[in-house]
Amino acid sequence: MDTSRQQKIVVAVVLLAATFLVYAPIKDHEFVDYDDNVYITESQVQLGFTSESVTWAFTSFTNTGNWHPLTWLSHMLDWELFGPDPGRHHLVGVGFHLLNVLLVFVVLQRMTGAVWPSALAAGLFALHPLNVQSVAWASQRKSLLSTSLWLLTMWAYIGYGRRPNWGRYLGVMGLLVLGLMSKSMLVTLPCVLLLLDYWPLGRLGTDWTEFRQRLPRLVGEKLPLFLLVAGISVLTVHSQSAGISSEIAPLQSRVANAVLAYVLYLKMMVWPTDLAVYYPHPRETLSLVSVAGAALVLALISLGVWWRGRRARYLTVGWLWYLGTLVPVIGLIQVAGHAMADRYAYVPLLGVFIMLAWGAAEVLERRWFIGAGACILAALACSTSVQLRYWQDTATLSERAIAVTSDNYLAYTLLGAVKAKENKIDEAQHLFEKALKIDSSFGAAQRNLGNVLYVRGRQDEAIEWYNRYLQSAPNDTAMHYQLGVILSRKGDAKGAIHHFSEALRINPHHPKAQENLNRLRARSRTRS
Repeated sequence: MDTSRQQKIVVAVVLLAATFLVYAPIKDHEFVDYDDNVYITESQVQLGFTSESVTWAFTSFTNTGNWHPLTWLSHMLDWELFGPDPGRHHLVGVGFHLLNVLLVFVVLQRMTGAVWPSALAAGLFALHPLNVQSVAWASQRKSLLSTSLWLLTMWAYIGYGRRPNWGRYLGVMGLLVLGLMSKSMLVTLPCVLLLLDYWPLGRLGTDWTEFRQRLPRLVGEKLPLFLLVAGISVLTVHSQSAGISSEIAPLQSRVANAVLAYVLYLKMMVWPTDLAVYYPHPRETLSLVSVAGAALVLALISLGVWWRGRRARYLTVGWLWYLGTLVPVIGLIQVAGHAMADRYAYVPLLGVFIMLAWGAAEVLERRWFIGAGACILAALACSTSVQLRYWQDTATLSERAIAVTSDNYLAYTLLGAVKAKENKIDEAQHLFEKALKIDSSFGAAQRNLGNVLYVRGRQDEAIEWYNRYLQSAPNDTAMHYQLGVILSRKGDAKGAIHHFSEALRINPHHPKAQENLNRLRARSRTRS
């Protein structure tokens, strides 16, 4: 075995070992009550692999507002193998992250031939605290799985770019399709492949004349890929409108938040403190000064990249990678109530890591490059270890979010739900009311406050909050069924029939709703 190959193997082993050691404590973590119930603990995945569940995986939109059948199948496999053991589900997530780390290193090294810059970029990706959310949150299997397929698509594209033929092209297309079936985030991947043509694959030539001549052909070459992502984009918009009802911030607020978010992700990359599971959207409260300052920062970086990028193409590719891959999740199309999310940076920051790694290699001697890189990665590993602890359970996660953000109605609601399970009803009610004081339209707090009031015997108030909740979540089968049961017990047969009927409209295979509806209708016919 030659020295170069040994060096690559050693680097890969060190990267994987360091990453695993940092994330190993996750085996003792629990599921959290934010989306883990929707994806795992209260979902169809518990049926395992049956014809019904597989069909559901490919046709379901309403649970999450996303179409990602491969993600559902991945969770089903975990449940078949491990049942409700959260530690093993989490370890599978770590396994996907390790695979992604290895792929980042191998793909970058294969494209560029540069071992140490590739190792540093992979190390930053492996150990940065911003990526803890993607790895430690079981519901984010879609991010991990889709990134694996993203990187495998890049790997396949390297082979195609160097020796184009239809077989290799179909391999690229097939992997892209699988990635899109895991998470729609891959809609920007064809654009990234075009960036790779510029650097490091060099398919766009070495000067402006060659660039202009070759660009139309290379764009046309990717037309089938663009058609694929256009189709999945339409499907995603449809599925999100079917599964999620949310208050949409005005366009001006969305644009302002998007500009600020681009800079905040960079800030958190450099100084990863005060990370939280949820950052509430500021809506109209953003100051013009902060937005203008963020726009100025983006403009200055872009000017610097344009000025230096002709001689250092990695800067252009890395910066456009970052800007472009964040577009689907930057909030211009507002789906939920958050301003930004750590998990959204999982793929986009790879572009910035490329800029940093190759930039450092350009200005530092190898020994200084390796030494500085090792120190930075060690510091990030320590920070990631600390951040990982906040994900051990719902209470710790929500308390952390309350501590580092303001007006975090979601965190108050999550903590309130924990208190309710612990039968600390007074604390739970206080937390739900605090959440609704911040955002009176927040459905989860409305539903949970209704539950608390119902436990206290205040049924009429509970029903009022349940009805408010259904205004924002009219397709919640469980809520319709619960209201049907409550109204039936109160003697309101008409109201109960309505809600059981709604539950069956949304989910025709709800045996308890059907049973109760049949009983009420039979009783109604007997009386008449």
